[in-house]
Amino acid sequence: MAEDQSLPDFDDVKAASGRLLGQAVRTPVIEAPLLNEKARGRVLIKPECLQRTGSFKFRGGWNCISQLDKSEWPGGVVAYSSGNHAQGVAAAAQICGLPAVIVMPADTPQIKKDNTRRLGAEIVEYDRASQAREEIAAKLAGERKAALVPPFDHPDIIAGQGTAVMELIEELAARGDRLDQLIVPAGGGGLLAGSMLSAKALSPETQVYCAEPAGFDDHARSLATGARQINNKATGSICDALLSPQPGQLTFAINGPVLAGGLVVSDDEVRAAMRFAFSHLKLVVEPGGSVALAAILSGKIDTQDKSTGIILSGGNVDPGLFGETLIAA
Repeated sequence: MAEDQSLPDFDDVKAASGRLLGQAVRTPVIEAPLLNEKARGRVLIKPECLQRTGSFKFRGGWNCISQLDKSEWPGGVVAYSSGNHAQGVAAAAQICGLPAVIVMPADTPQIKKDNTRRLGAEIVEYDRASQAREEIAAKLAGERKAALVPPFDHPDIIAGQGTAVMELIEELAARGDRLDQLIVPAGGGGLLAGSMLSAKALSPETQVYCAEPAGFDDHARSLATGARQINNKATGSICDALLSPQPGQLTFAINGPVLAGGLVVSDDEVRAAMRFAFSHLKLVVEPGGSVALAAILSGKIDTQDKSTGIILSGGNVDPGLFGETLIAA
């Protein structure tokens, strides 16, 4: 953990929620009878694919960037991302009138590159199998006198992401509903950590699980060993948004002690979830955004007679991949 960074708490999430008013979409909480039937319980869905820029990442990006002093960072912001954080940062920087440079993997889906450029950001590509994105971004930030905005391991990013589950639990409470368990997609763990802060403050009885793609289950393995584990490869799953090499220092410090478990799904199970979301929820959800739904549909968690919350974390899917996924049904 960096010496100048302390762990955020729920007060930080509440402060982030105030900053996001009028900027982020308060996405709905929805249910689907067929999904409830399959789960033999209730599934409460938070579709962050409907969020500004198509994923939850705008929440953390805005919470961080809106607090920057422009005079201190004349070069604007630099971030590294496979696409969703890139778009969240680009949008927040554009609103704040700051230039943005994004270090992105060369194999990022074209739709994410196009959307990032459309939001005014400059893209610097790298090979995720042989180059370190953190080093490239740090060098650019130093050269340009720009603030580095990491994708997950930053207190303001974590706090901003936590507003999604804060909204979910608040809406359920207003209805008089409980939440027995919550499944959150995990890459670097920023959304998971923010969700954990909100869940433990507002619904401490809720068990929180992470969902990850097979071969990139670093959170599940880290939970089992009690120490952060590194994935053995950098590519090899359609879940491009969840291929971070290991949990963050800050995020694992929050998640590790209280995470109820890790759920691992295959690419085929993710594809089935994407098809289900399109056919029955009428939502376009990207592979990484579908892992929590995939965990339920594939029976990786007991949902019978329980109320289970899930986050569909993003909808920025390559059109070609999406079309192939639907046709393969």
